[in-house]
Amino acid sequence: MRIEFPTITARALAEHPRARVVDLRSPAEFAEDHVPGAVNVPLFDDVQRALVGTLYVQDSPESAFQAARAIVRGRIRELVSGISAATGWRPAEDDFETRVDALTGEGFERMSSFLVAAGETAAPPDPVVLHCWRGGLRSRSVLYFVRELGLGRATLLEGGYKGYRADVMRRLAAFEAPPTFVLRGLTGVGKTLVLREIERLAPELVIDLEALAGHRSSLLGMVGLEPCSQKTFESRIAARLRQPLGRVLIVEGESRKVGDAIVPPKLWAAMESGVSIELVADVARRVEVLATDYLASPGARDELRRQLPLVEARMPKAHVGPGLVALLDAGRTDELVRILLEHYYDPLYRHSEKGRSYAERIDATDPRAAAVACVEWCMLPR
Repeated sequence: MRIEFPTITARALAEHPRARVVDLRSPAEFAEDHVPGAVNVPLFDDVQRALVGTLYVQDSPESAFQAARAIVRGRIRELVSGISAATGWRPAEDDFETRVDALTGEGFERMSSFLVAAGETAAPPDPVVLHCWRGGLRSRSVLYFVRELGLGRATLLEGGYKGYRADVMRRLAAFEAPPTFVLRGLTGVGKTLVLREIERLAPELVIDLEALAGHRSSLLGMVGLEPCSQKTFESRIAARLRQPLGRVLIVEGESRKVGDAIVPPKLWAAMESGVSIELVADVARRVEVLATDYLASPGARDELRRQLPLVEARMPKAHVGPGLVALLDAGRTDELVRILLEHYYDPLYRHSEKGRSYAERIDATDPRAAAVACVEWCMLPR
């Protein structure tokens, strides 16, 4: 017996807005990166995956298969329930454990040989796309199982996550930026506020790298945010590049790394060769912007308290005063921010921007007015 399954490529999947993606990898694999919008319904948890992998390498594929068989039998109802919740599919009541025994009873070699990916086929309008790491036995066995239970629109992602990841890297490598304009300026002028106002006015003009990275690109840049992995950063950029871009691109000036995430080469080259616009605001406005930004989310004050000693260690002792954490705890937030601006952020920024020229200067005190001015200036014929 040989059973062939329909498959869909990562590139084709991007054209299916109604597709439901079910990622069968372990929670740790999923957390590092996943197809945007995917739901994690793990066949194994992290410990179980490690156990099966170790048996495969150190003992035999059959030994790993038998361990996996026992694990899956014990959690098959949880697996079916998770796929049901993610897709809206409702299987008929069944003896799932008996079905697992029947499917897996002839061992690893036999099961591997009769569950085969058929190659790219026409996907239904609303496919349920299942995948594991590389489209191997994890996803093929679950695909067979749920199709047998009536989920006829279940489809295999060709190459699994590995195929999706290759498509992300191809897309980033193929990127050709339109004329690029880079918003620059001292910390606290509100570059991000202006960029997000531009995005509201004309979303096709903007790539917001800090939003995609979950980081403000500074030593305190993670406070109140959720930084992501390098792979997730690249996935998010690739997803943005699948959407329409305008005839110009506007980005915020960053270093090559946004937190720990590195900007892809083609996009970085566009930023480095782009036209620089300087945003300006007075110190009072900059203090207001930075204080609001850092303390906006619940728990941000505690996180800031943990990070401030790292900044203080890099500052001249004479300028720290009673200590940055002491200022925070005393509620002297504006004073704390002024010290950070004057003796940490501004010297760093001026050093990094040394020798850079700006084609235009725009007052960023009113972010919306600044956004309108930026768009008008960037769209001028040149």
